[in-house]
Amino acid sequence: MITDPIGDFLTRVRNASMAKHKVVEVPASNMRKAITKILFDQGYILNYKFEDKGPRGTIKIALKYNKDTKEPVIKELQRVSRPGLRKYAGTQEIPRILNGLGIAILSTSKGVMIDKEARRNNTGGEVLCYVY
Repeated sequence: MITDPIGDFLTRVRNASMAKHKVVEVPASNMRKAITKILFDQGYILNYKFEDKGPRGTIKIALKYNKDTKEPVIKELQRVSRPGLRKYAGTQEIPRILNGLGIAILSTSKGVMIDKEARRNNTGGEVLCYVY
């Protein structure tokens, strides 16, 4: 049993990217699907595919690398809020990652979104992770 499913998801993506894998497969959940969609929309991953095999299904994620240096596009995936210590931020306290070059993923009452979108919608929430 996994006590921190989002932390497990981030660790799988981080390890696969450091090992230069092309594809990583993770168990699916609604939260993981939302985070994957955000990573794709922001250009951190190449592509993704939801598969309905097994009881929950899986997510296949194609990782993205720089063409010249072969370095992973995702430099850092950092878990912020965890099951033992939740971190919440109001609209005014939403962090800016690397002066706007990175993103913070938040779980709000209006769904999972990035920090810029949360500021635009004037909503705060739980800060799930930082990506840059």
